[in-house]
Parts: sequence; structure tokens; C-alpha cells
Amino acid sequence: MPDTTPDTSTVLPALPALSTQAERLIELGVHERAGLSADEIRTFAAGAGADGDGALLAVRPDLAPASALAPLLRRDGKPGFVVVDMPDIDEFTPCAVELPDAPLYVVTGIDRGDHMANWSPDEALPALTECGRTPLVLTEGIHWVLQQPEALERNLCFMTIGSRLRKPNGTLDARTPAIWISNGTGRDGRERRNAPKVGWCWWNNRHTWLGFASATGRRG
Repeated sequence: MPDTTPDTSTVLPALPALSTQAERLIELGVHERAGLSADEIRTFAAGAGADGDGALLAVRPDLAPASALAPLLRRDGKPGFVVVDMPDIDEFTPCAVELPDAPLYVVTGIDRGDHMANWSPDEALPALTECGRTPLVLTEGIHWVLQQPEALERNLCFMTIGSRLRKPNGTLDARTPAIWISNGTGRDGRERRNAPKVGWCWWNNRHTWLGFASATGRRG
């Protein structure tokens, strides 16, 4: 089995206040994409009462899908992108994860899961469940990097296994969404080296540079 010892050397600073996160989403135009007003975002953030517990402000995936959020990411001045062989990215929806029935919600106690690097998603999911944590869905992971770009470090990136694609026959697609940093090779193109990258890995494969992002809970 992979090593399960947490790496405390990679603890990230606290997320910005929810009010600051609200202004960031408004600045990026996420509220317009989601059909929300700037006042709605600000009012929700002001009343959420979750600052100080690692809270992340998120917009429901059906209102602000991954395909719309990924290009808003920035690293070294380069925009984020979705890999070309994932045109169905917005069909990866919450699986075994219950989101609040509200356009806006907060995600609490986020962790990148560095100590689970070199685990497979198949190994990580039951381990997260056993310790009372919930895996992030893809859009939550993108929201996190939008608000805290340093959450994405080379060789310390993460999967978002709360999102899965269910095939027409009812089985789950073996691809698993993840967010990491492009090396500018292959179909990414050299111009995308160091850009934030939304892609996928196989459900049963392990990767030394990918942890498993998770949270303690969500509330609307």
C-alpha cells in the first residue's frame, strides 16, 4: 500500500475571506456566466459565516461549468485550459457527493491530499470516506485555484474524484478529472508550458505528483 503519512511541510496559507472571494468571482465575470447578480454573490458571502475554517465560495457546476471556469485560471501569465481529448468535460458531474441545492455554497476544510500522492482514485475514495472527508468535484477544485493559485504547485497537484462521467449503459467512465501544471509537451503545445491544465487520469492508476483534494463538508 502507498504511504499514508501526511506531509505537514506542504500546509497552505488560509483562503481569502469569503467577501474577498466574492469580489474575485465578480471581477472574473463568473456571476454573469451563472446568471447571478454581483449583489447576490456579495450578499451570500456576507451571510455565509464560514470565514476562518478554510471555507471556499463555490458556484454550482450546472451554472458555472468547468469548461467556462478553466480558461479563467492563470499561472505565469498563461491561461488555464482543458485537454483536447476531454471535450465532454462538463458531463463529469458529482458522483457519490451531495451538493447543496443552491446556486452558491461554501466548501469547508479543504485539503490538497499531498499525503495520498501515488495512490489510485480507487484506493483514495474509501480512505477519504472512512475518515469523514468528501472528495472535491472538478469545479470546486477550479474555484480553489482561482482563489488561491498557490494551491497548484509543480509536483503537488491534485485529482477531483468527486466528479465522474456515467456512460449511457450506467457504468462509470474510467477517466478521472485532475488539475495540474502543463509541461508544454505533446498536444498541449510549448506555448502552454507552466499553464494550469484540466485533464484526466485513469481510475486505477497512480501518479506521484497528484494528491486527492477533499473537504470536511459543504453548506448552502
